[in-house]
Amino acid sequence: MAGGAGTRFWPRSRVHMPKQLLALSGRRSLLQETVARVSPPIRRDRVLVVTARAQARAVARQLPRLGRGALLVEPEGRNTAAAIALAALHVARRLPAFRRDLALALEVAEQNGALVTIGVPPTHVETGYGYIRVGAPLPGTRGRGAWAAEFIEKPERARAQALIAGGDVLWNSGIFAWRASAVLAALRVHLPEVVGPLERAGTSARALAAAYRRLPAVSIDRGVLERAERVATVRARFGWSDVGSWAAVAALWSGGNGRNALRGRAVSIDSRGCLVDSPLRLVAVLGVEDLVVVDTPDAVLVCHKDRAQDVRLVVDELRRRGLRRYL
Repeated sequence: MAGGAGTRFWPRSRVHMPKQLLALSGRRSLLQETVARVSPPIRRDRVLVVTARAQARAVARQLPRLGRGALLVEPEGRNTAAAIALAALHVARRLPAFRRDLALALEVAEQNGALVTIGVPPTHVETGYGYIRVGAPLPGTRGRGAWAAEFIEKPERARAQALIAGGDVLWNSGIFAWRASAVLAALRVHLPEVVGPLERAGTSARALAAAYRRLPAVSIDRGVLERAERVATVRARFGWSDVGSWAAVAALWSGGNGRNALRGRAVSIDSRGCLVDSPLRLVAVLGVEDLVVVDTPDAVLVCHKDRAQDVRLVVDELRRRGLRRYL
C-alpha cells in the first residue's frame, strides 16, 4: 500500500487496505468483506480501523457496527509504520482502563464517603440491566464522576428506550467501591434486617448458618443504593458485559456480528443470530432468527433472544409446579 493514504485494519494482526476496498463489490464493499472474514475469530467489537481523514466518514458509514472508539483517524499519511504504531498505542492504553476506572472510583469513595458504582455508557436498549440517571458532576474527576440522581432497575423496553434517548444515563455494572464503614452505615439504616442478624451471629459458623436461613433475599441495588443519599457513579472506559442472560452469551460467542453462536453438536441452516448450546445431542435450527436453544440432559430451553432475561419466569413456574429437580 502506498503512502499511508488508505485505510488500515487492525484485528491484532496486520492487514492493510487501500482505497479500493471502499468500493462496492456486489452487496458488500471489500472493506466490509474484510471485516467479516476476521470476525470470528476476532470479535467485532475488538476490531480497530486506522484510516485517513478523507476516508473516515465513508469507513464509519460502511462499518456502523464496530465497537465504540474503533475508528482511528490519522491527521495525515505517514505510511504503515505510523499507522501501526498509532493502533498499537491505542490498544496498549485501553488495557489498563479498568484499573484506572477502579482507582478513580476508590478515590471518589475515599474523598466523599460515597457508595460508588461504575457506570457503563449504554450501547443498546437492554431490559435486563439497571440504569443510573446521572446527576451533578463531582469536582476533580475530569467529568467522569457524578452523583447518582436515580436508579432504575430493569426497566420495561419502552422506558429503557426513553432513558437512552434522553441521555445522561449509564448501565449499573455492579462493580462497587466504598469504605466498609460507609456501606455498613447504609446497611444499618436501610437493611437492618440483613446486617443486624449477621452482626449478632459473629464468627460462629452455626450461628451464621442459622442467621442466613432467616435473611431476606434482596440486592444491594434495591436495598441500599436506590435509597441511600450519598451514591456516586464513575463513567467506565472499558468494555463490559454482565453476561447475565443467554442473549449476552450469544453476543460474546459470536462477536456481536449477527451470526449464529453454536457450541457442541449444532447445525444451522438458513438461520441467523441464533445461539445453540448442545454438548450432547444434535440440535438443528432451520429458517429461524434470534432464537436461544439450550439442550441439557434433563431439559431443553427455547426462547427468543428478546425474552432471554425472562428465564426467571420459567424458574418461578417450575417452583410453582413443584418441579424443583429441574432447577
